[in-house]
Amino acid sequence: MSVANDRKHIVSILEEMEDIRRNVQEITRKLDLLLEMQDLYGMMRLSERSLSAFLNEEPDLYSVADCRVVYR
Repeated sequence: MSVANDRKHIVSILEEMEDIRRNVQEITRKLDLLLEMQDLYGMMRLSERSLSAFLNEEPDLYSVADCRVVYR
């Protein structure tokens, strides 16, 4: 191989490495977001379970009769 071909090959390898680095960063960002969403979902489910007994004992604010819609 000539020096020019060696340089082209090295530049090509460096460009591919940069593409890989960007892709890894994007995957990492998406994984972080997914883990954050999973944690949030877990907290919401825990809140729902812990509040369900309390909310079941509370009276409804509105009855079915209160929810009637008047059409004109």
